[in-house]
Amino acid sequence: RGLVVDDAGEPLIGVSVVVDGTTNGTITDYDGNFTLSCSQGDNLQISYVGYKSQNVKATANMKVVLQEDAQVLADFEVVAVGYGSIRKSDLTGAITSVSSDNMKKGMVTSSEQLLQGRVAGLTVVQGSGDPTKGSSLRLRGGSSLSGENAPLVVVDGIANVDMNTVQPSDIVSVDILKDASAAAIYGSRGANGVIIVTTNRKDTESSSASYAGYVGVGQAANKLKLANASDWIADSRNDYGANTDWQDEITRTAISHSHALTFNNSSKKGGFKGSMSYLNSEGVVKTSDLERMAASVSGYTTAWNERLLLESGVHTNSDNFASFDYQSIFYNAYNQNPTLPVMENGAYAQSDLVPAAFNPIEIMNKNKSKQSTLRLMAFGKAELQIINGLKGTVNLSYNGNNGRNKEYKYRDSRLYNLYNGHATQTYSNYNEKQLETFFNYDKTFNKLHNLNLMSGYSYSKTFSDGFGGAKHNFTSDDWLYNNLAAATETQYMYSYKNTTALASFFGRANYSYAGKYMFTATVRRDGSSKFGANNKWGTFPSGSFAWRVSDESFMDNTSEWLRNLKLRAGYGVTGNQGGITPYNSLMTMAPNSSGTVTSYVDDEGVEHEFVSLVFERNPNENLKWESTGQLNVGLDFTLWDRIDGSVEYYNKKTWDLLYYYEVGSDYPVQSMLLNIGDLKNSGVEVNLNTTIIKTDDFNWSADLNFAHNKNEVVKLTDERFANTEFWGGQLKHGASSY
Repeated sequence: RGLVVDDAGEPLIGVSVVVDGTTNGTITDYDGNFTLSCSQGDNLQISYVGYKSQNVKATANMKVVLQEDAQVLADFEVVAVGYGSIRKSDLTGAITSVSSDNMKKGMVTSSEQLLQGRVAGLTVVQGSGDPTKGSSLRLRGGSSLSGENAPLVVVDGIANVDMNTVQPSDIVSVDILKDASAAAIYGSRGANGVIIVTTNRKDTESSSASYAGYVGVGQAANKLKLANASDWIADSRNDYGANTDWQDEITRTAISHSHALTFNNSSKKGGFKGSMSYLNSEGVVKTSDLERMAASVSGYTTAWNERLLLESGVHTNSDNFASFDYQSIFYNAYNQNPTLPVMENGAYAQSDLVPAAFNPIEIMNKNKSKQSTLRLMAFGKAELQIINGLKGTVNLSYNGNNGRNKEYKYRDSRLYNLYNGHATQTYSNYNEKQLETFFNYDKTFNKLHNLNLMSGYSYSKTFSDGFGGAKHNFTSDDWLYNNLAAATETQYMYSYKNTTALASFFGRANYSYAGKYMFTATVRRDGSSKFGANNKWGTFPSGSFAWRVSDESFMDNTSEWLRNLKLRAGYGVTGNQGGITPYNSLMTMAPNSSGTVTSYVDDEGVEHEFVSLVFERNPNENLKWESTGQLNVGLDFTLWDRIDGSVEYYNKKTWDLLYYYEVGSDYPVQSMLLNIGDLKNSGVEVNLNTTIIKTDDFNWSADLNFAHNKNEVVKLTDERFANTEFWGGQLKHGASSY
C-alpha cells in the first residue's frame, strides 16, 4: 500500500505505479492511494504528467512525494495565438504569457495597468494621476506618426476591443504577440502587436463564489517649490494678508475603494461564470473622480457526446466622471499670489497680477462637468468537432461604446467672463459587428510529425455617429447644460455618421518534428473600405522557425543543469490602417467652417438661404495601409529548473508611412494624407523568471525584465512631395518623441 502526494501534501490522482521492468502496475485513486502486489524492496517506477518521475523501493504503507517538473509543465502550457492555441513548447514566435496570478496587484483603475512591468518591451503609461484617464500601451516602440500606435486588443476572440470593457477580476490570462511572425495573422491591424485577453476559461468541475476588494489612500508625491507668503512680501509685492499654499488648496488625500464579487458553477458538460464590481476612485486633485459599475456573465454547454460546444457571454460597464481644464487649474495655482486668501467677503478673492492669474479654486468650482461612457461586448460561439483532429468554429460578436459629455461654465466665472455662461453637450456612439468562421486541424503522424493547420474567413462592419453643440450668453445659471435653448449665441454645432467594412481570408500552418524542429507560416489577405480604389486589398505573410537545441544528442551532458534551450527566428509583414479615417481616399465636401449663410432668389422672386459647401478632402486612389516588416531572433532557456528566461532581438521597419503633405494649387485642398515616409524600430528584450526558494511551506520567486528600443524616422519626403516644415511632438498615443 502507498500514498502519492505533491510537494504541497495534496494527493495526486491517476499516478502510474509500475514494478520496474514488468507490466505489473496500477494507478492512484481519488485520495492518492494505491495498492500493488509485489515483493518488499522491488523497484517501483512512479510517474505523473508534469512531475519528475521517481524510482523507489517498495515498502509497506509507503509515501511518495513527487516534485513538479517545471520544463514538462511548460511543455504542456497552452498559449493563445489567434484563432486557436498552441503548446508553449511549440512556439516559434515572440509571445509572452501573463497569468492572473502574475498580474499587478493593488490599486488598479484600468485593466491595462495589470500588465505594468510584467512584459519586456511593453510600456503601460498613465499620463497623469487623474483616475479618469486610461493608460496608453506601446509595444516595441511606435510605428506611426499619424495613425494608431497601440496594440490590437482581442478579448475572447473579439478583435478591436477597449481593454477596459472587461474588468481586472474577470481576466484569467493575457498573451502578448510581439513580433510580426505571430501578429501577421491579424493582417492590417497587427503592426503594433496583439494583446489576447482570455476571460472565459472552462473548468471540468468547479463551483465557487469569491469576493475581492481594496481600500487605498493617495497623495501628491511631490510639490513644486514655490515662493511662500514671506518670500512674496520680501520681494516687495502686493500683500493681501493671507498665507495660502495654492497647491494644498487644489489637492487632497484621495481615498479609493473597489469591490468585486465573482461566482461560477462549471462541469465537464456545461457551466456559467458571472461577476459584478464597483469602483470609486478619487484623484489627488479635488475635482477628479471616477465611478465605475461593471457586470459580466458567460456560459457554455455541450451536446452530441461533447462534440459540440456552445458558448456565449456579455461584458458591460458604465463610467461616470468629470473633466476639467487641469492645465488652467495648475497654471494659476503655480502663479497665484500666496498672500491672497481663497475667499474674501463671501466671494472668490482675486489678485491684480499682470499677466492675470485667476483663483484656481474658482476655476474648479465655477465649472460643472458630467461625463459618462458605456461599454458593451457580447459574443456567441459554436465549436464542432467534425472528425477526430478537425474542429470548426463560428464566432459572432458585437462590441460597442457610447459617450456623453456635458459641461457648463458659470456666468460669473472670471476666467470665462466673455461667454456670460457657456454650455456644451456632445454625444458619440461606436459599434463593430463581426462574423468569423475558421477550421483547425491537428494530427500527429508516427509519433514524430505533428501538423496543425488553420484557415478562416472574417467580416466586420463598424458604425459610428455623433453630434454636439455649444452655446453661450445665458440669462441664468439654473439650467446649467440642460437647456441649450436658453442661450442666445451659438458657438458651434455638428453631427456625423461613418461606416467601414473589413473582409479577410487567413491561414496558418504549424509543423513540428520530434518536438525539436518547428516551422510556422501564416498569411492574411485584408480588403478594407478605407483603402483607395487601387489598393483595396493587402496581403500580409510571415514565417518562423524554432530549434530545440537541448534535445540534441550532443547536449546530453548538459541535461542536469540546462533543462531547455531553444533558438527562434522569424520574419513577417503586418499592416496599420488606424490612421485612415473612413472616407480619406475619396473627394468629400463639407459645410464651410464659418457657417456663413448664402442666399439666392428663385425665378418667382423668393429668397432662399443655405450654407455653402467647400472641398474637404482630395481624392487619393493610391491610399493604403502602413506596412511594417519585422525580423525577430530569440533564445529561450531553463536552468536547473530554477531560472526560466528569454532574450530577444528585433528589427522592424515601417514603410508607406502616412502623413499630411502640402500638395499645392493643383488640388482643391492644399494638403492631403499620403503614403511616403519610412520609420524604424530596433531593440533588445531580456526576461528572467527565477524560483529562489521553494519548500512545502514557503515559496519565493522573483521576475526581472529589461527592454531597450531605438526609434528613428528615416524618411518623410520623396521626389514629388516635401513639406517646408514638420510639426514636432509626440508619436500618437504614446510618450516617445520624434
